[in-house]
Amino acid sequence: MASWKNRGGPESNSRNLVSRKLSIFLCISCFCAGMLFTDRMWKEPEAKGISRSTRNEAENLKFLAEDCNTKSNDVRRGSKYNIGEVSKTHNAVQTLDKTISKLEMELAAARAMQDSIVTGSPISDDLTLLNPIKKRKYFMVIGINTAFSSRKRRDSVRATWMPQGDKLKKLEEEKGIIMRFVIGHSATSGGILDRAIEAEEKKHGDFLRLEHIEGYLELSAKTKKYITTAVALWDADFYVKVDDDVHVNIGTLGATLSRYQSKPRVYVGCMKSGPVLAHKGVRYHEPEHWKFGEVGNKYFRHATGQLYAISRDLATYISINQHVLHKYANEDVSIGSWFIGLDVEHIDDRRLCCGTPPDCEWKAQAGNVCVASFDWSCSGICRSADRIKDVHKRCGEDESALWNASF
Repeated sequence: MASWKNRGGPESNSRNLVSRKLSIFLCISCFCAGMLFTDRMWKEPEAKGISRSTRNEAENLKFLAEDCNTKSNDVRRGSKYNIGEVSKTHNAVQTLDKTISKLEMELAAARAMQDSIVTGSPISDDLTLLNPIKKRKYFMVIGINTAFSSRKRRDSVRATWMPQGDKLKKLEEEKGIIMRFVIGHSATSGGILDRAIEAEEKKHGDFLRLEHIEGYLELSAKTKKYITTAVALWDADFYVKVDDDVHVNIGTLGATLSRYQSKPRVYVGCMKSGPVLAHKGVRYHEPEHWKFGEVGNKYFRHATGQLYAISRDLATYISINQHVLHKYANEDVSIGSWFIGLDVEHIDDRRLCCGTPPDCEWKAQAGNVCVASFDWSCSGICRSADRIKDVHKRCGEDESALWNASF
């Protein structure tokens, strides 16, 4: 009991007090050392990292701002440049349009001349005088479709509505109207039929000879050749096709067409849409009837073939594309088909297809003179060589209507 008390006396208490003080001191020292170590290892590197990152971002932002400003200036300069270029391009396109139109006419003329040279066929007097004629602008060219067997019809036309001799030349010089009988050649070159036409030409000087072999089933090809040749020879506002058994008032025709001079692509005539005849052996049979749909269908709208007129742009189109334009059995259908798909204004004027007296006579008395008169039953004036003089007397315009007119 005593020995236990001696071991737990004042000496033992003193050692315990020192140990406590030493532990507290060591704890404080460790804490301070830890604080110092943490401050050096984390705070300083973190601060440096943030500073470097901020500096890099600032530089990047500055670069982007400068790049945007540069691009913005480029866009402004580019916009001004583009506007100027668009304006220049628009003016250039307008100039090219006019130039192309002129070149197309010259190309058509060159092709007609080339065809004559290549085939070795005789070149007409009109074609040899191509350059002087091209300098003159004409109002209209009237091609009167005729055949070798139609001498009496031609003479009846010359005796009624077609001026002759000096008057024919005066019509060209003062009114800008060209009139010619249109005919090709016979299958036997230089044969009796061709020689007869040559003799008639020497007497009247009113033919346009085509590089074409005559034949009833070749009327579409003949019309195409007529338009192509006429475009090459004469620069006119309108090109007219008329049959030699139809009566025409030239002054009234000119006054009618003059209404459409400002329009670029017009197709003037009596528009119709007849049935497509599929049965063989009937008149106007269409061998390619299947192209128009089921049996019993009708053709598209087109002008009747007795008389129609087309503007210069359409005639030039035919001339340039003559080798790829399809020919149907019926000439009037072929012409109408060539304009399908084009921006063409179809003018339906019933004064271009009046009936013979009393129809055209009543209209003339009422002050509504017809442009052309014929019988539908004959696709022309029935027995025209005998009757056309009577039609002219009763339905013809006053002579002053032509010579006092200005086109």
